[in-house]
Amino acid sequence: MDIIVRPTPKLQGEIGALSSKNYTTRYLLAAALAEGTSTVYYPAHSEDSDAMRRCIQDLGAVLEEDDEKAVITGFGKSPRNVKELNVGNAGAVLRFLMGVAALSEEVTFVNTYPESLGKRPHDDLIDALGQLGVQVDHNEGKLPITIRGGSPKGGRITVSGEVSSQYLSALLFLTPLLAEDSEITVTGDLKSKVVIGQTLEVLGQAGITIHADEDYMFFRVPGGQSYKAQVYTVQGDYPGSAAVLAAAAVTESDVTIRNLAEDSKQGERAIIDVLRMMHVPLTHENGNVRVQGNGRLKALEFDGDTATDAVLAMVAAAVFAEGTSRFYNVENLRYKECDRITDYLTELRKAGANVEERQAEIIVHGRPEGVEGGVEINAHYDHRVIMALTVVGLRSKQPLRIRDAHHVAKSYPQYFDHLKALGADVEWVK
Repeated sequence: MDIIVRPTPKLQGEIGALSSKNYTTRYLLAAALAEGTSTVYYPAHSEDSDAMRRCIQDLGAVLEEDDEKAVITGFGKSPRNVKELNVGNAGAVLRFLMGVAALSEEVTFVNTYPESLGKRPHDDLIDALGQLGVQVDHNEGKLPITIRGGSPKGGRITVSGEVSSQYLSALLFLTPLLAEDSEITVTGDLKSKVVIGQTLEVLGQAGITIHADEDYMFFRVPGGQSYKAQVYTVQGDYPGSAAVLAAAAVTESDVTIRNLAEDSKQGERAIIDVLRMMHVPLTHENGNVRVQGNGRLKALEFDGDTATDAVLAMVAAAVFAEGTSRFYNVENLRYKECDRITDYLTELRKAGANVEERQAEIIVHGRPEGVEGGVEINAHYDHRVIMALTVVGLRSKQPLRIRDAHHVAKSYPQYFDHLKALGADVEWVK
């Protein structure tokens, strides 16, 4: 389905932040890898987290869920042998489970999104799994991918961090379960280091010991460990909230989002600092973020590597800022559900934004007077692109029609409901 986003001068109201997708998927996996029963309170419900739910059950975990919590009895070190796993369009879930699949005899990850996840390469993780003695059959690094494991061996492992930190996270989930100790050396420029901090945080809560160098470029992992069944509570999601906060920043607004912890390890928490640097009136106290927007913003420069999943929302806000903004160190945006630099900027230009791209940079020449809009744009099946383009539509002079906007459900199914509750003029159309 498509969404029509009409100019909306004012947003007002209060919503609760969505539960974190990143923490939900990690807690569900840690629970599945434990022997015993774990409880995850306030797990996210989205296509990505539901893909993890589906796959851990296929691998032998027992999951029972109500409105408040998920109760998972894990399979420990012995996942059930299954012929196929379908992660949908969830890249992180695929990569984490490629590691877990090394404990199984043979698993094929099928390709159900050939125009999105099916285009993304996974060579660096395939190479690292080969160093553990795991045979991987693949299509030039892409899906479908068959893992022939069963008896992976620890030892010295080298993995590139140039494309994604998710390859490293996959190894960090797997290697504690191997009989041997492991040493993991990261080569190249590790992307999204802050997300590795989230992985290590979850592993520590699950009773796993990993010795990490301060720069996250070298890890010592004792073998023979077991995940402990635990009780986890999922915190509020900054990546999804970033788009709502950007929408409040570019309009006349008085918007509050609850359940966004000030001390969160989510790198996308930087949206708060970025909006402040853009002179957006904002307070953050007791887990509540309140934006009293006036539609006036100042340009800035920002290193986006620390907040990958909030950069597109930041760029959307910068479209209406006074001056030229630059978001640098963001090349890994090219390796997501779509090329989030070229594809996103192409659509922004259609709407009337003045933007430029470099290999690892996005440059935005702000238009405080607004953009023209009045066009149909393609979100490239990407939930982050959909959310960010919606922000632009709220300040366009004429409506934007965003194609296939239902793919926002990948991470934030309630996004348009939440915007409507705040007063946004958005309408679903077939």
